[in-house]
Amino acid sequence: MKKICFFDAKPYDKIYFDPFAKEYNFEILYCDSKLNERSVVFAQGCDAVVAFVNDRVNAEVLNALSEMGISIVALRCAGYNNVDFKEAYGKVHIVRVPAYSPYAVAEFTMGMFLSLNRKLYRAYNRIREYNFSLIGLLGTDFHGKTMGVVGTGKIGQVFIDICLGFGMKVLAYDPYPREREGVRYVSFEELCRHSDMISLHCPLTKESYHLVDEKAIETMKDGVMLVNTSRGALIDSTALIEGLKEGKIGAAGLDVYEEEGDYFYEDYSGAVMPDDELARIISMPNVLLTSHQAFLTREALKNIAETTLENLRQYFAGEALPNEICYRCAKNGSCKKEHKERCF
Repeated sequence: MKKICFFDAKPYDKIYFDPFAKEYNFEILYCDSKLNERSVVFAQGCDAVVAFVNDRVNAEVLNALSEMGISIVALRCAGYNNVDFKEAYGKVHIVRVPAYSPYAVAEFTMGMFLSLNRKLYRAYNRIREYNFSLIGLLGTDFHGKTMGVVGTGKIGQVFIDICLGFGMKVLAYDPYPREREGVRYVSFEELCRHSDMISLHCPLTKESYHLVDEKAIETMKDGVMLVNTSRGALIDSTALIEGLKEGKIGAAGLDVYEEEGDYFYEDYSGAVMPDDELARIISMPNVLLTSHQAFLTREALKNIAETTLENLRQYFAGEALPNEICYRCAKNGSCKKEHKERCF
């Protein structure tokens, strides 16, 4: 029986992983701690590690795992910007869950747009205080408006379907266009210039880091609505705050934050928030912030558990790893080679 060290474990993880672990004959050691340079010691004596979006899979962690004889890290997520692939190459195989439920994230994204537009979160709080006034809750019709979709992979495509269902015009930006009826691909600058709303669905790479910066925000329409359910560092937080203060950004929905690693998924309700930028963002009445929640559906959790443990089964069985990513591929922004063999 293989022993798996599972970092940053939450109660809902155990509900979905335990049945598959029994089926695959794996023993899972659940650790509440996030994976980092200090907590990596908990993996001693295990055969593999399961990590999540805010775990640190850096050089120090990878070398420690290698010294323990652990040569496989299974990410239970699609993104992998928290992995040092150059250091991992030749030592530790990295596998992921490339598609757990594009519907979960896409539907959540449109939910954020709708809530921001019709001020549902503000209306809810008002009614609880017996304030039945409608002043300040004015929204706009989505029909006929232009949605800018940045990143048109699986999640982006599902989100486009939803937008078209609302009767919206869709502009899209992606280095690898997928031409389809009702969607016009343009440059990122043109997308910013002509979109009433902008939704981010691209991975975080060197090229996309702070994609939405001061210059991009200046290009956008006055009062633009911006939602990010992808990766926090796609947006420059300082530039976002200024855009919100000046009214250039009319509303922002954030399911991610570029410095979220120390805060998201934890309870800080009894503490003073030490991150000044995060505190300022939360305080703004036209911002809806959630704690990296978009993926959280029953279907997604089931698919994550099954794919993660299937990745590990393939590894221990000596099979090819179709969901493996490596330095040679990751340095180009995405893994495009056909996995007929392991990366090393």
